[in-house]
Amino acid sequence: MTRYKKKPIEVEAFRLFVEEPPEWFNDWLKHKYFEVRHSYDRDRRLLIVPGVYVTAHDGDYIILGVEGEVYPCNPGIFEKTYEKLN
Repeated sequence: MTRYKKKPIEVEAFRLFVEEPPEWFNDWLKHKYFEVRHSYDRDRRLLIVPGVYVTAHDGDYIILGVEGEVYPCNPGIFEKTYEKLN
């Protein structure tokens, strides 16, 4: 088995429904069909369609990737993978 190490890259991110969305996220949303849904347990979610359904939950990190892609990440995984820069 071949092992790989993640390259050191910088990304921009914010926490959904916790922090104010940055301008790049608002610009990205203008070009996507999306909706905010509330589940029965009152957990807020952002559902992004078409293509592959992507659901971001309250408190998930929303990441702007190196190719301009936008995707959610669970806070536990995010905090193990990234460290905050000053």
